[in-house]
Amino acid sequence: MKLWVLRHGEAEPHGSKPHDSERELTANGREEVLRTAANLVGQPLTAIYASPYMRAQQTAHLVKDALGFEPEIRTVEWLTPDFDPDRVTDQLKSVTNVLLVSHNPLVGNLLSYLQHGAGHPPEKVSTAGLAELESNELLIGAMKLNSIKHP
Repeated sequence: MKLWVLRHGEAEPHGSKPHDSERELTANGREEVLRTAANLVGQPLTAIYASPYMRAQQTAHLVKDALGFEPEIRTVEWLTPDFDPDRVTDQLKSVTNVLLVSHNPLVGNLLSYLQHGAGHPPEKVSTAGLAELESNELLIGAMKLNSIKHP
C-alpha cells in the first residue's frame, strides 16, 4: 500500500481571517500545489481525503483537477492541524493508495509516527510538500518513507 501526505500550499497569513480555518491559498500557494501535483501523475490513487479547512480544500481541488481524478474529495475532520496521529491511523486501516491533504503540525507528526512510532520528532514538510510512504500494510512505526518532495 502507498500513502501520500500533502501539506496545503502557502496560505494567507494568520490574522487575515477571523478563523484559521478560513485562510485561503495565495497565488504562490496555488502554483506550489500545481508543481507538486505533477508528482502524482500516474500514481494509483483510489481516494483523496482532505481537511475541511479552506486552504486544504483548495489544495485538494487543485490536485483533483490537475490529475483529472474522478471520485469526489472526502472531507474529514480527522485531518485538521492538531488531530492525534494515532486517531488518524485508525481511520486509515481499511484504505489503500490514498492522498491525505492536511496541515502542520499533523503532517509532520503523522509522518514521523508512521515511520518510527511515538516519541520521535516530526518530519519537516514545507507548504505543498508531498510525502510518499509505503508498506505491505498500515503498521505504526513500520512504514517506509520513499520521498518528501517540495515544490
